[in-house]
Amino acid sequence: MTHPPFPFGPALLFCPADRPDRYAKAADRADAVILDLEDAVAETAKSAARESLVANPIDPARVIVRVNPASTPHLADDVAALRRTDYRTVMLAKCEGTADLVTLEDFDVIALCETARGVLAAPDIASVPIVSALMWGAEDLVASLGGGSSRHPDGRYRDVARHARSQVLLAAGAHGVAAIDAVHLDLADADGLRAEAEDAAALGFAATACVHPGQAEVVRAAYAPSAERLEWAQALLAEAAAREGDGVFAFRGQMVDAPLLRQAEAVLRRARSRTGVDGRTGTR
Repeated sequence: MTHPPFPFGPALLFCPADRPDRYAKAADRADAVILDLEDAVAETAKSAARESLVANPIDPARVIVRVNPASTPHLADDVAALRRTDYRTVMLAKCEGTADLVTLEDFDVIALCETARGVLAAPDIASVPIVSALMWGAEDLVASLGGGSSRHPDGRYRDVARHARSQVLLAAGAHGVAAIDAVHLDLADADGLRAEAEDAAALGFAATACVHPGQAEVVRAAYAPSAERLEWAQALLAEAAAREGDGVFAFRGQMVDAPLLRQAEAVLRRARSRTGVDGRTGTR
């Protein structure tokens, strides 16, 4: 099954849709800006936010619009506003099943699985052809369970949040769509954000969402492979090319087969997505 491509870099920055003065600045600081019609906008400001979205266009190739959940009366008005713009990538908040996607058939959809029902439905949601990515969210998930905190006092996610993160990543991978990691709300904890983003990149997430412009460069750096890891990938693939037809072989004390070669290729893709440079040849 063919899904829309996920064309964005790793740092996605939320911006309230009722703050058009921030649109361009947010887009400049991140790889894409998520213009938010949902949680960042008060109920009384939803209509004005839609008008701001229409009246203040920026490059649609770098914009995602988060729309309100299908369970609310706002989604129809959000979609009507989107049809007056050139924006065609939407993030559906609190997606809980394939039926929620029916009114978005003309868009590329990032489905936000952030409730218990949504996480359990992630495999079905990921199978819908208009879906380009899945994202998970910890805070709404824990709220949907009746809980009060997604993290331990030391900042580590509680087990149910870690399970949801894995479930959404596996569902995305099984259906060939991108996975987006959740926001890190502690703005002062750059080290924690960096560690989570490095872990996300290592596991195969395509991006991490940010809530502050200062987080974007931390995420970008975390997704970029280290010089040592890039050299390893280049050397391993060069060795594999020289040994074409040999099957399994030893490289720097490690047995190498097809899965390890695919990991090396993923490292090069991450390097290219950050710099535009082909890691194997050093050319643009």
